[in-house]
Amino acid sequence: MSAQRTVRPGYAVGLASMLRPLRRGLGDPTYKILGEDHWRAVRTPQGPATLRLRQRDVEVESEAWGEGAEWVLEHVPGLLGAGDRPEEFHTDDPLLAGLLERFEVPRFGRTGLVMEALVPSIIEQKVTNNEAFRGFGNLVRRFGEVAPGPGADHGLRLQPTPETLRTIPSWDWLRLPVDPARSKAVLQVARVATAVERTAGLPGDEVERRLTTIPGIGEWTVAEVRQRALGDPDAVSFGDYHLAKDVGWALTNDAWDDDRLRDYLEGFRPHRARVVALIYRGAGKRPRRGPKMSPRTHLPS
Repeated sequence: MSAQRTVRPGYAVGLASMLRPLRRGLGDPTYKILGEDHWRAVRTPQGPATLRLRQRDVEVESEAWGEGAEWVLEHVPGLLGAGDRPEEFHTDDPLLAGLLERFEVPRFGRTGLVMEALVPSIIEQKVTNNEAFRGFGNLVRRFGEVAPGPGADHGLRLQPTPETLRTIPSWDWLRLPVDPARSKAVLQVARVATAVERTAGLPGDEVERRLTTIPGIGEWTVAEVRQRALGDPDAVSFGDYHLAKDVGWALTNDAWDDDRLRDYLEGFRPHRARVVALIYRGAGKRPRRGPKMSPRTHLPS
């Protein structure tokens, strides 16, 4: 049996762009796009769920299956950014004001699920996107569960439970491939998963304070979680390989470092990530002319 809900947000929603941060590469087994439908396999506090979303003009239709169906449908408005307040963002900065004439103020959606965002963010630490997405996809396909309802027919799988993560031996992590530094961090958060999930209702700064006490979890990883799980428009992924360089190129035609980016964004609290998203929306990424980072070859395939 399924449950259904239709949401009329009352503001412009681009479903694909709103959900894009939740998809970990084109081969993500927890997220598939089939025609007009966006499918997600979600492990909720009430149990597993398969969620289907489809945009119909100003409405978003949703349908869910599994033990967590009611929970995931209840949180669809938050997923679409209902809890965000982009109208509170104002600026006299000429460049940003010009971008606002062309684009809507970026809106942040939230899942309310911290572990769902934290595990893949750890796997994405300090590696290429291809290596990160391959490692996460292999983890879910090998150790996750089949999604309920029609999710199974579409090949959707749920992320592994914390209990399952704690049982994966070191050699299997290497085969995914996920190196010991990242797999140990995943095991650390799996051991305290209940406490990790409780941070979903806390302010962003407190979430950062608590999560960074876990070995292997730093500022970049927590910012990635705050953006997705909390819909935090102030969470900037400082430490990202490209972020400061891209923003600096957009503003001054010069690659910045994190310190310069921090100084620039300080006056935009609590909308720093919103400013970054707006700059990316208007200017995109800087040209990539240098050599690309190569995936490491010492890990088993």
